[in-house]
Formats: sequence, C-alpha cells, structure tokens
Amino acid sequence: MFKRLAQLIFVQEALGFLLALYLRLVRRTNRFVTEPTDLDRAVAERTPLIAAMWHGQHLMVSFAWTRSIERAAALISRRADAGAQAAALRRLGVIPVRGSGGNDKRRGSKGGAAALRELLRLLRGGVTVVMTADAAKRARVAGLGIVTLARLSGRPIAPIAVVVSRRFDFKSWDRASIGKPFGRGAIVLGDSIYVAADADDAAMEEARKAVEAGLDAVHARAYALVGDRDPGAGLRRP
Repeated sequence: MFKRLAQLIFVQEALGFLLALYLRLVRRTNRFVTEPTDLDRAVAERTPLIAAMWHGQHLMVSFAWTRSIERAAALISRRADAGAQAAALRRLGVIPVRGSGGNDKRRGSKGGAAALRELLRLLRGGVTVVMTADAAKRARVAGLGIVTLARLSGRPIAPIAVVVSRRFDFKSWDRASIGKPFGRGAIVLGDSIYVAADADDAAMEEARKAVEAGLDAVHARAYALVGDRDPGAGLRRP
C-alpha cells in the first residue's frame, strides 16, 4: 500500500516539500568550512562543470551551490521512490533530470540515453550538472557514464563531497547519509578531470579511475574536517 501511495504525484510533491524544508534547516544550522576556501571563485573558473558524487550523497550536495552557479541540474533515478527527491530538488532550485545512472548495458531500458542527451543540452546551455559516479549497484566503483558525458561535452568533472558532523548514516548498499541540524559541515571540491573528445578505451578507463581516486580523496578530507571518517570507505569491491 505504501508503495502505491508513494507513486501518487501529490504524495511525492508533499514529501518533496517537507524534505526541502528539512534540508534548508540543516543547511542554515550547520557551520560549514570549504576547501578551497574561496569556493565561489573555484567554481566560477570551471562553470559549467560536471559535479561528481558518490551515490547516496545527492541531497547533501545541494548545500554546495554557490553564487557562481546560477543554474544546476541533477540526474535522479526514474524509480517511483525517487519522485520525492526530485520534487525536493526542484524546490531547492535544481532541475531534476530523470534517468538511469547505471552502466551502459542497462542505460537504454531506463531512459539513460535520453537523460544523457538532456544533460548534454543543459551543459551546452551553461547549466552545471550533478550526477553520481557509481556503476549500477556497485558502491564506490565509478562507471563510464559520467566519463562519457565529460568526453561528449568537453566540460570538466569535479569530484565533490559535502558532509556534516551530525547525520543519519544508513546501512544501505551505498551507505547513504543525510545531515542533522546544529553541527559542523565541510564542502570539499577536488581537482578537475578532463576527458579528450577522441579518448580511446584506455583513456576512458584512466579517467574513470581518476574519478574514483578524486572522490575517495575529497570524501576522506571532508570527513577529516568534521573530525570523523568516511563510513563508505572500504566498500569498493573488484
């Protein structure tokens, strides 16, 4: 019964409204530090960019929007239970793009090809894009989807991590988390990763590994800044 209710548009919108209110509360009641210190300038030099994150962190990443990002879009699953998340992001000023973030074999059946075209269109229009880097259901293993988007668009991938000292950590496959109010937070932006338009398979694999390493680094640093360790560290499996 709950699953059927969750598929109703008005239920998704109501849940999205409440979720957006909660996220605004968390953002306003946590004291954030950033690396680099001048995050606005660092972002402005790369905009529009492809902000990469690990799965389960997409709601927290909304805290990283700076004055340099006038418009932003995020890739959100087409699953019905992600409808409330899409509604929340809309209320936070983020354009939700529904599609699969999975691997190439499954992309067509889950709207991934259409989503890729839409993300390309947005990037070419100056919109920063946020998407998870994980391959389908493989925690902390970067897939080729985000690398392909960088190759086709010519825009840099920027690994990013947003964490807070007080949070809910879930025992899900991706160790998803969502912040609590009244704590300390950290936003860490990593080095840019560019993918050449003529990148061959070896170059694509090299870029994929660079995304993994970049995301590991920014998460380790962000958690260290709030005096903690990344609960998702060590999840990667061959």
